Amino acid sequence: MKRLLFFLLLPFCLSAQVRLQPPNSEAGYLARLLINEAPFPGERGWVSEADSKACMLQILYVLDSRIEHIPKGYRQSQIAAVTTSNIIDVITVGGERGQCDGFYKDEKGQFTAVPRVEKRVRYLLGIANDGTPGTFARLLEYAQGLSNAYFAGGLKEADRFATLQMVHRTPVTGRAYSWMTDKDMYNPGGRFVRIPDEQDGSLGGNRFFTLEKQ
Repeated sequence: MKRLLFFLLLPFCLSAQVRLQPPNSEAGYLARLLINEAPFPGERGWVSEADSKACMLQILYVLDSRIEHIPKGYRQSQIAAVTTSNIIDVITVGGERGQCDGFYKDEKGQFTAVPRVEKRVRYLLGIANDGTPGTFARLLEYAQGLSNAYFAGGLKEADRFATLQMVHRTPVTGRAYSWMTDKDMYNPGGRFVRIPDEQDGSLGGNRFFTLEKQ
């Protein structure tokens, strides 16, 4: 009986391995962007699991805000460099070195990513699925879960920048509309306003930017 029980349970044990949606699916593509932009243990910018998860969530909210929450006095094309209701368009606008570096549409119009993205994903999956699930597995599952939730119609987690009204003495619109590697040399310019550390503007090695209120 014990041997029979082992074989009955074996498929469920195998299914416990972390798997992402295919890269040519919308949910798989978005998940890979979130994974690509957040640090994992041992990588530059790593602070903690909570910090990297917060980074993924806020990046997703940036993309969503470029579609759903265009502030008064701004046009979507000014913020997102495109006019669209599709998050894939927001991710891929500008080509291979566009808004989201390495994520673009090929000559056939199919969304894709540069080889290094999938190479890193395979590496992270290898670690996540080697032994007892830990931080790597939880981060990968979180990214895919956020993506699935987005395409299913909504996110439960709060947008920490949604109610932001003032940065130092500058009135701002609330929400974040851009993110860049957290180095002083990187800044989107224009009316984007750097969210400082005291307002949680640095997450997962990235700096988030809101907009000056018009």
